[in-house]
Formats: sequence, C-alpha cells, structure tokens
Amino acid sequence: MIALASLAALLWQAASSSADLPVTFGCVALAAVVVYFIFGIRPDPADSAPHRSRLDQLLDRREAIYENLRDLKFEYRAGKFAEKDFEESRQALELEAVQVIAEIEHETGSPSLTGRRAPATEKAVR
Repeated sequence: MIALASLAALLWQAASSSADLPVTFGCVALAAVVVYFIFGIRPDPADSAPHRSRLDQLLDRREAIYENLRDLKFEYRAGKFAEKDFEESRQALELEAVQVIAEIEHETGSPSLTGRRAPATEKAVR
C-alpha cells in the first residue's frame, strides 16, 4: 500500500498541472481496486476441499475397471486380441478390481457380497 500511496503522490504532482486530475484519480482508484481484488481477497477453504469422498472415487474406479473388462472381452471376441494378450490384460484388470474392492470394504467397514457365492451346504454337496 505504501507503493500505491507513492504512486498516487507522483500522479498528483503530474496531474496538478493539467486539467486531467479526475481521470488521474480514477486510474489510481481503479488500480487500487484491482490490487485489492488480486491480493486482498482470501479464498474460502471450502472451495479447495475435495467435493468427492474417497468412497465415491473408489466406486467410480471399480465401475471403470468393470467397463474395461467388458470392453476387453468384446474386443477379444471380435478378434482384436490374441488369447495370451487377452489373458494377461484380463488378469491385470481383475487383480486391480480385487484391490479396489478390498479398499471399498475397508472404507465401508463391511465386506461386499457383490459377486460372491453363498457357501455350499451339505445337501447341495451330496
């Protein structure tokens, strides 16, 4: 603000000899307002906070992996992948899916029953 005051004094001396005094003060006032808005306003902490929770991110990642698995299977059936490449890619995606599901279970505190089979009873085995 000291530099702004010295700038205003310098402009006052320059403008005092001319008839453009109101224009000079207008420019100084505009400069002061611009400097205030650039450096004076502090951002709200809520603006920098993440808007999505960790669980939302994990669920989105899980859906992306499932979609990639479906696409991979479709492209393999269309003949775009060799069987070896398909198996390697499928195993990598399935491993990533397992890791993401484990993180989801850790976040929620409960195991997911999605995609798991119920344990076999003795009647079903016989």
